[in-house]
Amino acid sequence: MNPNEDAHGNAMWDRFVGGKQNHVIERDDGFLVVMDTGSFFQEYDEWNYLHKKAMQYVKGRILDLGCGAGRHSLYLQNKGYDVTGIDNSPLAIKVCRSRGLGKALVGDIENLDFPPASFDTFLIMGNGLGLLGSPQGGRRLLKKWYPLLSKDGIIVAEGNDPYKTADPLNLAYQKRNRERGRMAGQIRVRIRYKQYKTKWFDILLASRKVVQKLVRESGWRVRQFLDGKDSYYIVIIEKTNS
Repeated sequence: MNPNEDAHGNAMWDRFVGGKQNHVIERDDGFLVVMDTGSFFQEYDEWNYLHKKAMQYVKGRILDLGCGAGRHSLYLQNKGYDVTGIDNSPLAIKVCRSRGLGKALVGDIENLDFPPASFDTFLIMGNGLGLLGSPQGGRRLLKKWYPLLSKDGIIVAEGNDPYKTADPLNLAYQKRNRERGRMAGQIRVRIRYKQYKTKWFDILLASRKVVQKLVRESGWRVRQFLDGKDSYYIVIIEKTNS
């Protein structure tokens, strides 16, 4: 990654070395969301209900995809799990290692370089399903990940239902997407912090119905949904041969 594009990592590193830092998520229609970078450093007692509940489903050898500052990886490591954190941000991984995560790797979720059956759980939190990007990209990734999990392996992922909103700006964006032949919840964003900014990329906000279809078409199946109090949910995905 170009260091000038590591906006997320720079925000986390600055937060780690001292000071309260915010980063900005910019949507391609100009809509801005200011995020408290400190949320990536929350201890277990500060987590919301869904994140705590998700930890009850993980098992065995865990790969934390998009691990950020390592809040979930470190919690699980301290619980005795064999956990590896991976993120495409070199500075995020530097933060993880500095905080004591034993296995922290810079890597791309599109090209995970592990032998077959290396893990029993893929953990993808922080609206992790958004990393699928699009239906086409999601099917491609899910098929790529299939052999990397053990026979009884699972994916524990956080999603966000785009239809649970009354915000006129979000509704207008969904309408614009449909007119352009995109899914309503497929949003194009970049992360900005100080002088740093990532490239534009897509994240996928998907309803439970969409997730069911996407998972089924990729050779997996949904075992269970865990509902939150708002638009967020956790989905437990398992292999069809389990």
